[in-house]
Amino acid sequence: MNHPEFYRGKEVVVLGLARSGVAVAKLFHEYGAAVTVNDKKDRTLCPEADELTALGISVLCGGHPETLIHAGVALVVKNPGIPYSIPPVRDAERLGIEIVTEVEVANYICKAPIIGITGSNGKTTTTTWIGRILENAGLHPIIAGNIGRALCEAAAEATGTNHMVVELSSFQLKGTVNFRPRIACLLNVCETHLDYHGTMEDYIASKAKLFASQRQDDVAVLNWDDPECRRIAGTVKAQLVPFSMRERLERGVYLEPPLQSPDEPLTDAHHIVHKDAAGRETVVLPAKQLGIPGKHNAENAMAAVAVALAAGADLDSIVQALRTFRGVEHRLEFVLERDGIVYYNNSKATNSLATMKALESFGQPIVLIAGGQDRKSEFQDLLPYLERNVKAVVSLGETRHKFAGLAEKAGISAVKTVDTGNSAAETLDEAVRAARAFAESGDVVLLSPACASWDMFESFEIRGRMFKESVHKL
Repeated sequence: MNHPEFYRGKEVVVLGLARSGVAVAKLFHEYGAAVTVNDKKDRTLCPEADELTALGISVLCGGHPETLIHAGVALVVKNPGIPYSIPPVRDAERLGIEIVTEVEVANYICKAPIIGITGSNGKTTTTTWIGRILENAGLHPIIAGNIGRALCEAAAEATGTNHMVVELSSFQLKGTVNFRPRIACLLNVCETHLDYHGTMEDYIASKAKLFASQRQDDVAVLNWDDPECRRIAGTVKAQLVPFSMRERLERGVYLEPPLQSPDEPLTDAHHIVHKDAAGRETVVLPAKQLGIPGKHNAENAMAAVAVALAAGADLDSIVQALRTFRGVEHRLEFVLERDGIVYYNNSKATNSLATMKALESFGQPIVLIAGGQDRKSEFQDLLPYLERNVKAVVSLGETRHKFAGLAEKAGISAVKTVDTGNSAAETLDEAVRAARAFAESGDVVLLSPACASWDMFESFEIRGRMFKESVHKL
């Protein structure tokens, strides 16, 4: 696409209201475009519609009119979550009309350097951690994108004194063409969102778009232990700054000593080390001093270190944030300790990899609460993790029988399948009570579903908050 000012007097269609749709509609309206916003929901469910209508923006709710997309439309800006299979998007593709997400739009108006963070897991934790570091360092971060504010809204207010720290999903990145973050970070790649992308190839290609428009003076931070990240690294034009738990790197951020196997736990001997382009090594801090547990969070911390140093943060600001950050809600979130049993909410774990990383974060025996929407996964990759450190499994949701069978296959005899036939809250209450019955002092009760929430809950956030309420009722 072109700069938004190019569309003055031209017709722009925005698909989907929500935060990003409202922000991008206002932006193009201010630049003088003829904006039409379309949302399939009934107007009574679109409270933002009246605000846009008052500005003179056309808002069409309740479906997709057949005449919405025509040859006179200059640009379609699509809400990231809207699939490419819906009729207006297909019509735009057929007519050769460019289709983008608001990330592409924000790229043209943002005066601050953009730091883009993506990955299958760990995006929110890493993005928030980077924001804390840059705040400590006086670099005036603005957190936006997939978390925080709508990116277009934040980008319009940013100045050269800010750093725009942006969490980016594959949905958002798929709709980009010229998007150029000055610092781009890919944390990991695993099989997820195939119901949207159709194939892993499309999913990976969408993630790789984060680096596509970078130049030689930009920075690309990638997980050197992830095969797909390493493959993508071979295509980037920016300065490569890898991070690794398993290798001493010629440049980048790594664990010293490196882990010798996936099962090796972090100990007091492990330190996070940074090596610059000149080969100078700096010990950042002991890995056990990180404010949140788990090897996956050590990976997130190393990515945050690489990004923050590239952005100009000082070491003291980095270390302070690494030690004091206590995590993000629903991401391995400590709930409480009662009767010697510790409860953690990891509701954001909507795929197997996220649950694997959570399971390997604890040395104590784990009572796992898992299950949710059935996306046709069999979860066999979880089997060795269940065998190693899970003493009991409580399963719920559409995949409850799959998890019960997996637990039995792992040799776990303490298994409970919960299906009350009542409300989601009552089902979760029963699951928590069952987990408490299996647990003993010194154990961890962990909600880490490995599944999306939509079979029972409106969102993983609601699932996590209900879990916390259930725990506090014990």
